[in-house]
Amino acid sequence: MGISTTYNEINMKRSFRLGALLLLLTLPSAASIYRIVVDAPVHPISSEYITRSIDKADQDKASLLIIVLNTPGGLDTAMREIISKILASPVPVVTYVAPAGARAASAGFYIGIASDLFVMAPGTNTGAAHPVGVSITGQSMDKTMEEKVTQDAVSYIKTLAEKRGRNVQAAEDAVRKSFSYTEKEALDKGLIDLVAGSEEEIVAHFDGWTLQRFSGESLVLRLKGEPVVDIPMTARQKFLLTISNPNLAYILLMVGLLGLYFEFAHPGAILPGVLGAISLLLAIFSFQILPINYVALLLIFLAIGLFVLEVKIQSFGILGVGGIVAMVIGSVMLVNSPIPELQPSLKIIIPTAIGLSLIFLFLLFLVVRAHSKKAVTGKEGLVGEVGTAQTDLNPEGKVFVHGELWNAEAAEPIAKGSKVKVTRVLDTLKIRVEKL
Repeated sequence: MGISTTYNEINMKRSFRLGALLLLLTLPSAASIYRIVVDAPVHPISSEYITRSIDKADQDKASLLIIVLNTPGGLDTAMREIISKILASPVPVVTYVAPAGARAASAGFYIGIASDLFVMAPGTNTGAAHPVGVSITGQSMDKTMEEKVTQDAVSYIKTLAEKRGRNVQAAEDAVRKSFSYTEKEALDKGLIDLVAGSEEEIVAHFDGWTLQRFSGESLVLRLKGEPVVDIPMTARQKFLLTISNPNLAYILLMVGLLGLYFEFAHPGAILPGVLGAISLLLAIFSFQILPINYVALLLIFLAIGLFVLEVKIQSFGILGVGGIVAMVIGSVMLVNSPIPELQPSLKIIIPTAIGLSLIFLFLLFLVVRAHSKKAVTGKEGLVGEVGTAQTDLNPEGKVFVHGELWNAEAAEPIAKGSKVKVTRVLDTLKIRVEKL
């Protein structure tokens, strides 16, 4: 009995130790260096990825968060959301412009200046941060409004640069004069802290570095020997990033409109309606991410209305051409952004808009032609049919028409064997004919 009890106690202790070991292995390291890769414009999806990564780094007590950045810029609201999160982050944040050939332009420049450490890889550039604004109609802002926006942007970059101990004048020139700097120029002007070819160089250089935080506190970085752990995007973020591509969003809109039109024109087809509804909903979601010009969206719907009127009204092609023009102009103006990466490509817009316009016109033509055709079944299908008199009609007799033998009457005598034409269906058993 005593031996059995001792054996059970030994097994329980072993199980406890094994469980504790497995728990320690699954827990994140108490001090790790986290890394994320942002190779996209600055918009709500990239903002969500960065801010949630900062939260995870804080939760896991990471020593450092490295943001590997390659961006042409993006939306002001998303940029400010990211910067606010970086400034309040308990974990030091490094913005690393990489790999070679990458850039941190416009909004990316602000994010780099706001970070605890700003590092660039060889062969990269940053700057060109002058604000470019457009109205809801797609027109450039007037001089007064543009000056207000520029002054606000300059004040913002100056306060960030001053608090981070960077060259305020060079930062202001990047905004006010759209200056862009290579990695060497940025280092010489005191905009960045290091030029490094890899994350390993960053870790080695800043290990033991006394960092002045935005709050004014000092922090000594202990990075030697810490593993670099990647934080990948979630499946949801990857999906949203994919459909936020302006080219795909535009195609989804066109497919959605075409599918729904086909379903309304041919009720019961089901598949076009389902695909069209899904595509249109995905496009609408993408438009919540992208800066959409709603006047351009109205032009696209106007184009569809003109296509319908072209078939209904004899305009000699004027309405159809107007619809194609409205479709192309609306498509070009659809995404209200000065950044090319947030705009659909003209190589996709023009062929898609013209092709879809022609498809709409062709489908409308088929619908109208189908409705204008003479009926071929029922009573209406008999009117106008040609048959043969099987007996003399004086005034009544029998005729063979439409593959059937009918009782018939005529206004004048008709001899047997004569060709007759149906002019009216009197009831289910009798028709009226005339001699051909």
